Amino acid sequence: MNMVIDRIIKFNHDLLPDMVQLKYQAMAESPFRFFRGTCHLFYEDLAKVKNFPESPLAWICGDLHLENFGSFKGTNRQVYFDLNDFDEAMLAPLNWELVRILTSIYVAFDTLKLKKKWAEAMAVLFLESYTERLRTGKAYYLDPRTADGVVRTFLDNAALRKAKDLVKKNAHGKDHHLMIKVNNLTHFKLEKKLRQELMQHIGKWLKETTLLANSYVVKDAVFRVAGTGSIGLKRYMLLLQNKKDRSKLLFLDLKQAVKSSLAPFNPIPQPKWTSEADRISKAKYHMQNVSPALLSTSLFKGDIFVLQEMQPAADRINLAALSAQIKEIKTVIKDMAVLTASAQLRSSGIQGAAINDELTDFASRGIKKEALLDYARNYAIQVKKDYKVFIAGMKEGFVIKNSI
Repeated sequence: MNMVIDRIIKFNHDLLPDMVQLKYQAMAESPFRFFRGTCHLFYEDLAKVKNFPESPLAWICGDLHLENFGSFKGTNRQVYFDLNDFDEAMLAPLNWELVRILTSIYVAFDTLKLKKKWAEAMAVLFLESYTERLRTGKAYYLDPRTADGVVRTFLDNAALRKAKDLVKKNAHGKDHHLMIKVNNLTHFKLEKKLRQELMQHIGKWLKETTLLANSYVVKDAVFRVAGTGSIGLKRYMLLLQNKKDRSKLLFLDLKQAVKSSLAPFNPIPQPKWTSEADRISKAKYHMQNVSPALLSTSLFKGDIFVLQEMQPAADRINLAALSAQIKEIKTVIKDMAVLTASAQLRSSGIQGAAINDELTDFASRGIKKEALLDYARNYAIQVKKDYKVFIAGMKEGFVIKNSI
């Protein structure tokens, strides 16, 4: 069997067998989707590189790519645009984060069949904008008041969306018959006993937490599929109803937390977390300007989960829809670069991360941009090769047979 396929099967071995097939199907959609689902391949290969440019330690989201930026409602109920996926977050060399996002630019632009010179220009722009923000030593944030261009429009539209839009899309029925819609694509019916146990578990959490002041009851629970890399983990969606005003509904996302895919290849000593969910939620807390609403951790049936409120808004910018609008893409790339630097500045000096002065000095002395761009450019070619091998394996049945 091809080594790439063997590595993929080995990494995904512990995922839910019926759901891992959905992950493989998602990865087969395009080289960019494949890149999103194989973070482990990226860091396994990166760890073998000799003389990779040195950089200060920083808190990184780990799986930074163009679709891991998006909107979410913060604890203050304001809508923000920021880094929004921290499943792989760790203390690591700063350049690891940069080369991951740069590679994603090359892979995404090739997948969208955009001009190579655009990919080069956007990769350079990202590095320049990132360096400029890091050099200031001042973190920045984006909400409807501070954003410009397409991100401003995106956030304005997101802020206008109401909770009822989320309810209309995902729920049906009333009162005792209120349920989450099961579509067998993103929402799947749970076995009866598991559903009851899950609802009882969150019901107990509601009574004990101060976040909702015991003002909601659990109405339904389903299995949820979202993203790419996390497909196959245990993930649930729960519907809550306000006790006094039954028209007020909330959705919770409960996502299993597992070891970061960077962990086997990251030599940097890590803080002693109480759990993987603690690692993820603390990374969110330190790196984002404002944490997502209802962010917390929860232990259920021996597995640790990250819990947070789901959003009544689209959570990602559709880059494919912007493919012919290079000026708009330029604005988005610049914003993403600013947010990346801001996340590292915001979390500087925390539990082993370089202090602010070290980061600004690093930016002022000069980041080895050509080396990073060269690696990202070449690795994007490797991603395309690995993707072709994966597709061939799917057609021959190797991936499916060996994952059951």
